[in-house]
Amino acid sequence: MAPRVFVSRVIPEIGLRKIQQHCDMDLWTDPLPPPREELLRRVQGCHGILTLLTDTVDAELLDRAGEQLVVVSNFAVGFNNIDIQAATQRGIAVGNTPGVLTDATADMAVALLLAAARRVVEGHRYTLSGQWKTWEPLGHIGQDLVGKTLGIVGMGRIGLATAKRLHRGWDMKVLYYDIRPNLQAEQELGAQRVDFDTLLENADFISIHTNLDDSTRGLFNREAFRKMKSTAVLVNTARGPIVVQEDLRWALEQGEIFAAGLDVTDPEPIDPQDPLLRLPNVVVAPHIASATVTSRNRMAEIAAQNLLAGLEGRPLVAWVNPEVEPHWRARKNASS
Repeated sequence: MAPRVFVSRVIPEIGLRKIQQHCDMDLWTDPLPPPREELLRRVQGCHGILTLLTDTVDAELLDRAGEQLVVVSNFAVGFNNIDIQAATQRGIAVGNTPGVLTDATADMAVALLLAAARRVVEGHRYTLSGQWKTWEPLGHIGQDLVGKTLGIVGMGRIGLATAKRLHRGWDMKVLYYDIRPNLQAEQELGAQRVDFDTLLENADFISIHTNLDDSTRGLFNREAFRKMKSTAVLVNTARGPIVVQEDLRWALEQGEIFAAGLDVTDPEPIDPQDPLLRLPNVVVAPHIASATVTSRNRMAEIAAQNLLAGLEGRPLVAWVNPEVEPHWRARKNASS
C-alpha cells in the first residue's frame, strides 16, 4: 500500500509529480494556507507531510498525525515554523530546501536596495498619478552606490552572494556582523568583521541575511535605527520579526534612515492598512525572493526528494535533524 501524505499547498509540478507517483497524496489546493483545525484533521494517519512556512508544525500536530508519521518536509530554507525538538523527540525526520535560493535571494536584495536608494517605486507612483509635468532638477533625488559601505548582517551563503554583487558591481566596502567569521568573504572581498554597533554606525546600506532566533528577533529596533546614518538604506530579505516594524516606521517617518526595502514583514501578509505602506520611502514586496522558475522548481524537487527519502528509510537530501536517525529508523520500521 502506498504511504499516505499530506501536501499543504500546490507546489511546482516537478515536485508534485514525484510524490503522486509513489504516494497516496492528499493535496490542499486552496491558495490560502489550510486553517489550523483543517490542518490538524488532514494530517491524521499520514506517514509524511510536506509543509510551508505558514504551517505551524508543533507537538500537537505531530501527535495528531499519529505514530506512523516519519517525515516532515518543509518547502523552504527556513524551518522556524517547525518545533524541531518535538519532532526529534518523536523520531520524526525533518527536511528543508537549502542552497537553491542563494542567487535568487541575493538578486532580490540588490533589487530592493536599488529601488529604495533610487526611489524607483516612489517615482513610478508619481508618474501613474499624473504629477510628472517636467524634468525636475530637485525631484526624486536618491543615494549613490559607488564606493559606499555595505553592511551585511549574517554572512552566510546569501549574505556572501549579495556582498559579491555589490562589491564587484559598485565597488562597495564590505563590513559584516556574524557570530562566526567568513574567511571567504574576507579573502575575496576584503570584508571586515565588526560588532553590530560599528556596522550600524558606518554602513550606508545594510542588508539582513541572518537566521531568526531569540538573539536576532527584534535586532533592528528604535535604538539600532538611531545609530544608523540618516542616509542609510535597510534591506530585509530574511525574516520579518528581525525588524521591529513599528520602530522601522518611526525611523522612516523621522528621517532616522533614508529608506527601506522589504521582502518580508511581521506579520505576513502585512495589513494593507498598515501605515508603513503609506510611506514614500519604503518598498515592500510579498516575500518573492525565491520566486524564479529555477529556484521554485529546485525547491519542489528537493522537498519531494526529502519526503520520499524519509518514507523509504533513506537519508534525507537536506536533513535538518540528522541526529534523529537511530530513533527515526526505529519509528520507520515500526510503521512499515
